[in-house]
Amino acid sequence: MHNPGTPTLDQLRVFLAVVDTGSFAAAGRKLNRAVSVISYGIANLEAQLGVLLFDREGTRKPKLTEAGRAVLAEVRHVAQGIDGLRAKVKGLLDGLEAEVHLAVDVMLPAQRLGKVLRAFAAAYPTVTLRLHVEALGAVVALVQEAQAVVGISGPLATGRVGIESVTAGSVQMVPVAAPDHPLARMMPIPPGAGRDFVQLVLTDRSPLTEGRDFAVMSPRTWRLADLGAKHALLREGIGWGNMPLSLIAGDLVAGTLVRLSMPEQPGGIYRFSGIWRRDVPPGPAASWLLDQFVTQGREDAEVPGVPDV
Repeated sequence: MHNPGTPTLDQLRVFLAVVDTGSFAAAGRKLNRAVSVISYGIANLEAQLGVLLFDREGTRKPKLTEAGRAVLAEVRHVAQGIDGLRAKVKGLLDGLEAEVHLAVDVMLPAQRLGKVLRAFAAAYPTVTLRLHVEALGAVVALVQEAQAVVGISGPLATGRVGIESVTAGSVQMVPVAAPDHPLARMMPIPPGAGRDFVQLVLTDRSPLTEGRDFAVMSPRTWRLADLGAKHALLREGIGWGNMPLSLIAGDLVAGTLVRLSMPEQPGGIYRFSGIWRRDVPPGPAASWLLDQFVTQGREDAEVPGVPDV
């Protein structure tokens, strides 16, 4: 049984050049080599693998054999992998990070996050991104513990020792409930009525929020660590709660949720900050991410919001 040898990267590149250009002569021109050198390289590659890659008989243009067609995809995969490796190493030599860990607040609008990350993928194709979506103090905790180099945090980030921050936009929070919820049927809602019903409250496991409540009115609360679950339970009429206006705008239009005109105005503006540890400054790719979130937050603030419903 024949065991194939290990071809060189140069042999693989010669093979791809012949396939892509259609002839040994054209491959020679592309690689700036003599035709004899190209022919010799292909012969050596065939000897290494133990198979004929091109059918050279009866035609001036070499045609891939069945074996040649079978290995072509693998050869391209190897060549692309080497190109990616070289690009990543070049980035490292230039000071570019190999990987960026980003933590974002769950309140950050998905459209804003998607727009920034799509641009990041195009601008830094060799940098791996690790995304953490967390609630409240968990974003700050990840940055403080160096598990994320940068974060887009809610208002808990301000004033933290060792944490640098920059304003990164905001989102409007509004109290809502299902249309069949008792609060939704009150016209008008009397002061303090929210305390008589279950309030759905977002929470996290971070010690930064231990024992602290944010915009909580009711002594009767259900606490959830997942914003999507809170959204679903609100639509089921289980309780009332504050939600980002951008997330539930479609519900307000469709009537699956109703905005509550509560005298206490428990909603408000939820402000984001781009954060990083002072002793672990972000590299080029992470700094670019922060700048994009700041810019996008500013642009989104200039777009008129959804009118009151």
